[in-house]
Order: sequence, then C-alpha cells, then structure tokens
Amino acid sequence: MKQVVQNYKSGELSVLDVPVPGCKPGGVLVRSAFSLISTGTEMMKVSEAGMSMVGKARSRPDQVAKVMQSVATNGLPATYRKVMGKLDSYTPLGYSLCGVVEQVGAGVDDVKVGDLVACAGNEHALHAELNWVPKNLYTPVPDGLAPQHAAFGTVGSIALQGVRQGEPQLGEVALVIGLGLIGQLVVQLLTAAGVRVVGADPDPVRCELAEQLGAVACGDPGSAVVETAVAELTDGHGVDQVYLAAGGGSNQPVELAAQLSRDRGRVVDIGKCRLDLPWNAYYEKELDVRFSRSYGPGRYDPEYELAGRDYPIGYVRWTERRNLACFLDLAARGRVDVAPLISHIADFDDAVETYRRLKEGELKAVAVLFRYAGAEPERPVQAPTLTVPAVLRPGKAATPVRPAGTPVRLAFVGAGNYASSMLLPHLAQREGVALSTVVTTTALSAANAQRKFGFDQATTDLDAVLGDDSIDAVFVVTRHSSHAELTKRALLAGKTVFVEKPLALTEDELAGVLAAVEESGNDRLQVGFNRRFAPLLREAKGRFGTRSGPASLRYLVNAGRLQHGSWYLQQGTEGSRFAGEGGHFIDTASWLLGADPVSVYAVAPAGNEDLQIVLRYPDGSTATLSYVTTGASSFPKETLDLVADGKVLKLDDFVRASVYGGKRWVSSRLPKARDKGQSAELASFIKAVRTGGPMPVPLESLVATTAATLAVQAALVGGAPVTLARSL
Repeated sequence: MKQVVQNYKSGELSVLDVPVPGCKPGGVLVRSAFSLISTGTEMMKVSEAGMSMVGKARSRPDQVAKVMQSVATNGLPATYRKVMGKLDSYTPLGYSLCGVVEQVGAGVDDVKVGDLVACAGNEHALHAELNWVPKNLYTPVPDGLAPQHAAFGTVGSIALQGVRQGEPQLGEVALVIGLGLIGQLVVQLLTAAGVRVVGADPDPVRCELAEQLGAVACGDPGSAVVETAVAELTDGHGVDQVYLAAGGGSNQPVELAAQLSRDRGRVVDIGKCRLDLPWNAYYEKELDVRFSRSYGPGRYDPEYELAGRDYPIGYVRWTERRNLACFLDLAARGRVDVAPLISHIADFDDAVETYRRLKEGELKAVAVLFRYAGAEPERPVQAPTLTVPAVLRPGKAATPVRPAGTPVRLAFVGAGNYASSMLLPHLAQREGVALSTVVTTTALSAANAQRKFGFDQATTDLDAVLGDDSIDAVFVVTRHSSHAELTKRALLAGKTVFVEKPLALTEDELAGVLAAVEESGNDRLQVGFNRRFAPLLREAKGRFGTRSGPASLRYLVNAGRLQHGSWYLQQGTEGSRFAGEGGHFIDTASWLLGADPVSVYAVAPAGNEDLQIVLRYPDGSTATLSYVTTGASSFPKETLDLVADGKVLKLDDFVRASVYGGKRWVSSRLPKARDKGQSAELASFIKAVRTGGPMPVPLESLVATTAATLAVQAALVGGAPVTLARSL
C-alpha cells in the first residue's frame, strides 16, 4: 500500500510503498476514502522539517532539553547516534480520516466489513491507503453524512473539546482568536450553543468566512473592529470566554485575551501559540486559564486508546470517542457545516505536490482533503440517480424575424401579483412591445390587468390566444402546477414561451415539455431565472474574472415564513416551496460557476422547511445553498460568496457587491432599489423574439437547473447524493 511519509532530517516528503498493517484484536482495518490535511498542525511539522538543525532546535526547545538530559546520562556520542538515527527516519503524517472497514479484529462487535467510519489519531488515522485503528479511535458515520465531511471528525473533536473546556452558556459572548480550521469550527460550535461570537484573524478572507458561518463580527486582532464589537455586545464588560486557536510566535493572542475578557473570564488554549501571560493583566481580572488536550479525555492514555478500556459514562461524559461521534452527529444534522471549509480536494497520488503548494503559499487553504482511488464507500442507503432528459430538436423550424418597425406582440397567461409587480411594469412602456392579450381564469382579474397595463384584449379563452398568429410570444405566469402543461401547449402552437419558474414540478412534467420541443421543433423557451441578469451581479462577476481552479460558492437564502393561507403552502398540488423557487438560486450558482451540476445532496432539520443543499460541478467546484425559513425578517434575503484562486466575490442582497483579490473592488453606491435582473432579462428575451436570435439561456441549462431542483427532494428522501446523469 502507499503512505505519505517525511524525513525529519532532510525535510523530504514522499509517497512510499509500505506493507499493509495487520488487523490486530481490538480494532479494525480501514481503507481510506478521504483524509484531511490539517493546514495548521501538519504544515507546522512540514515547515519544521525543512529547517536547519539550529532552526529545529529553536522551534522545539522541549526536545533540546531531552537531548541535554540524555547527554548528561548517556554521553555525547551515544546521544548523537540516537538523535541522528531518529531524525534520519521516516515519520508519518495525518490524523483525521474517513474510510471503509475492510477487516474486523477479534473483540470488535460494533461495526462490520463495509461500514463507513471516521478515524482519529496521529498513529492510526494516517495519510495511507490502509490503517489499523483501535476501537476507541473510530466511530461509525451517521447516515446521510458524506465521507469527505466525515473526514473532519478528528479536528472537529479538537474544536469540540476546546469549547467544552470553556463551558459556554446560552447568551454569553465569546472571542475566537485565530480563524484557521479549528477556529472556524469553534465559531460554528459556539453559535450552535447559543453563544454570540467575535472572531479575530489578520486574514480578511478567513474573517468573512467566519461571519458567514455565524460570527457576529470579525476583524484583524490589531484593528478597532474586534474591540468595538466586543464592547457593543457586552456593554463594555468584556467577553465571557476567549478561545486561543492561533499559532505562531507572537504573544498578541494572550495579551488580546486579557484586554477583552471580562472580570473572571475564561481563556482556553486550543492551538499552539506563545503563552507569556502578562501577570498583572491576568491577576487583576483573575482570569481562569484552561488548556484543551486534543480530542478529549482518553487522549495519550494507552489503556484507553490501545487497550480499548472505556471510561464509565457516569464519571467521564465526553471521551475522545464520544466527542468524535458527537461532532459527526452535529455535521449530519446540519448544525455544523464543513463544506465551506474545503478549499481543495487532491488525489492521494498528488500528495507531495499538494504539500509543496501549501508550504510555498501557492495553495491558500483552510482545509485540504486527499481523495483515495477505488475507495468510494458503499452507504447503507441507496444513492439515487436522476436522469436529465436530452434536448432533441428534430425538424427544428426557423424562427420568424419581426419586420422592421413592427412591435413584438405579447400575450400573458396569468396576471397575478408577480406578473403585475415584476414583469408587466417593465413591458408596459417598453418601445417596440405591444401587450396584445391577457388570459386569466376569472373575467374580473383579466379586466383589471387590461385596465392597469393597457392590454388590447382581455379573455378567459386560452385556445383563442394560442391560435392567434399575430401573437409572437406567450408569458406563462400562473400557479406552479400548471406551468408545464401550459408551456407544452404554447410550444406546440409555435409560440416563443417565457414561463416563470418552475418549469416543471416532476420528472414526467419535464419530460413532457421536452417531448413537445421534439415534436414541434420549437425550442424557443425561456424560464424566469432573472438573477443571472442582475446588473450588480454581472458587474461583480466581470470584476472577479476568469478562474483556473475549483470554486467554493455559498448562497444563503433567508426566505422567511409565508403568511397563513398562501397558495405556496398547498404542497399537495403546487409542490414544495423550494421546488417553486429553488431554481432561481441553483441557476445563479451554475451561471457563476459556468457549468451545470452533476450531483445534488440535501439535508433538512426536523420540524421546518430549512434546507442545506450541496451541488457538485464537473471541475470539482461546489455550491452550498442554505434555504432557510426560520431566520430573522430584518436580515437580508440573499447573500452570496464565491471563493476561488485567491479571490472572493461577495453579494449583499443585490444592494452591494465586492470583489477581493489583487485589488479590492466595492460597488460605488447603494442603489435606490434592488435590481434582481427582471428588466435586463425581459430586454434580452424581447430581443431574441424580435431578431430570431438565440434565446437568453440555452435550453440545456434550463433543463439541467430544473432537474437539479427536482433532485433536492429525491436527495432528502434517499438520504444520499443524487447523481444527475445525462441521457444520450
């Protein structure tokens, strides 16, 4: 098998062929699926190995003391041979992984061959194809949790143990210093525990990420942002807890902790930073300094870790194995989200190059995963596949071009609130457009629309409209359940069609629309995915520029609660709320990433409609969509962040946008109103109708977005990612 090793003397990293470990009693043999690089702990070891002997000695004074003691006891020659022999040996890397049980040792009865487990330990969860893991250092992965996310189990346990040491209480305020991998997890755990969090880190990208994950405010440790936020949140008293998750040789973290702590506050050291405590500051506030020992009780105890002797739960509630299981449970239930922390996934064969890029700063990352070939785990749930129908256009008819000077004649089927507020105002006064006919199911609503927007005619007879050769395009703006059928009829009648989202509520409805395209040869279809046309977002995308590597996109939709009696709540006939409007957000993500998704995964907490959705794209990019209905109405509805190639694009509810990279760009001024792209979308659609040119969005993309929206429900039911397979 292959394993990543390092020569501590030379600093050389390599992937070696080494013997497969035996499966000893009291443990299991695990084939790795994903292992996590801790960009803090591991890169510190890698950097130390590349130092001179003097540099190594300076970085590890504890080891120098041991060497001096050995010289006094065993003499210089013997000590020299011992030290050089140890330095000039291969040492392993890694301590957090997820894999599949390949063999079960004697005395183990809680897992079986084929089970997916998360593993811990710097001697047992290594960057290797196979690892033997003792019983108390692995735990089964909950159903529905992706293996790449379960690979965070060990670092999650470290963060969780640190939070437990702080003893947070509901309503308290905490300061997290250092927003690397551990710090980001601490922020989420504290937020889940009802604690308001302020973060401190010199990296603005990490600060923004922490704010996305729940921190109230974040900033550079030396800036006024952190101090001001603490003062406002605590009425000037100081934070209840400080979590030191930073590394390096600066004493600034412990000094900042004393400055911003309240009287008798708690300071918890999780990372490995300098701890020259300023005596007066800590004494005067009587600060309680605590240390967090790795994953939790049991760590470094061979009787617990190797012999498998558990601590009684009545005496030790949270051991390292129970911490590991607890973190995985939080991740599986969506209380902790590790997807935004994944900066890069590398093939295991590229391990040496990945470490080089990290060390030289070429790859800037919070967390990096190794993916192992041939180790995709089989889950106890079926992973469904949703087939994306092929778009066939046999016998496609030419689209007529409007004669110069003649208006494009439009008919509206439906004239409800959205049509009246978001579409018709942009069309009523548009030059070169004639509102011909409005069709509604009730005579009075048709008359109202005619009076308000100036339609030539108002009717309840759809067949008459579809048979009217003078009408160029039909807008379908009715309730969701009728969209697919009305679109089919309009396409078969030879009309260009604009249908509000969703295009379809089922796979059969989507297939029916495409059958109409095939039968008629008419593919002149647009779905009302307007956000990709929003001027502010388009400008931000242009400023962001092209990208070369995979991207991570996070989209928070604070949808809010619906009013009692809303027809959106009629899920039996109109589909789920997300099925109705989720296509908006999937389309926006796909447009920004320049591709259609290949898989969809979704989880939902019990008791509400909140959804966490992960879309995976062909180049390895991911989009995490949080669709929530339980948020505060005062918070913006849509916030979006796109991260790739050392750049960040941020959109704040179509009011302000910014791009961070070599240079920072921020939209110059606040607009008078949120422009979500309806006007530009309609202009593009009218142009396509007038000229006979291409439709604003390719039909293949409309179909892919609709299929991905439908796949969300399938993923919720199946408890596993849904692969979007393209039919041939």
